[in-house]
Amino acid sequence: MKPEKNLKNRTRAASLLAICALAACILQCAGCGYTSRSVITEKFKTIYIPAFVNKIDLTKEARSGRQYKLYRPFLESDITRSVIDRFLADGNLRPVSQEMSDLVLRGELADFRRDALRYDKNDDVVEYRVSISVNIALVDRKEDKALWKEDGFTGSTTYFAEGASAVSEDKAITDAFDDLARRIVERTVEDW
Repeated sequence: MKPEKNLKNRTRAASLLAICALAACILQCAGCGYTSRSVITEKFKTIYIPAFVNKIDLTKEARSGRQYKLYRPFLESDITRSVIDRFLADGNLRPVSQEMSDLVLRGELADFRRDALRYDKNDDVVEYRVSISVNIALVDRKEDKALWKEDGFTGSTTYFAEGASAVSEDKAITDAFDDLARRIVERTVEDW
């Protein structure tokens, strides 16, 4: 009687194991399918990020009669620093000097705006959007070949100027820099 009971227990264990394996396969196949793939190969480990160049033409704005856009001195330096910091935090590509780099990320500051989004009953602006647009290109330095280029690449944030949720314009601009840097790093290291 004992060998039959042992065989029965082994059969149950095998059946339970098969059911668990089948359930695991079904769950894995039923996943959402969302994935990101790194475009970074063994070939690319380092990146050089020269200072972004400011290409905002303020004289054009004055001549066109349009409302003056938001501008701050040294924006291009702040963007460069934010992008380098984000690459350091991400860890996929290590920022290095140009001579040691596999890739070069070139950028130009193309636009910097603050647009009104919401008004109160007195027509005072209570919510703004800060947007920073850049033209960027990623180049394989050793082959001197452009891997990709995008114009009008934008990072932005919204903020309230009044009320309990109010933040300073400086904080909002920093948040927009962070959003832009995050998006640049994602565009560089991920293939969606």
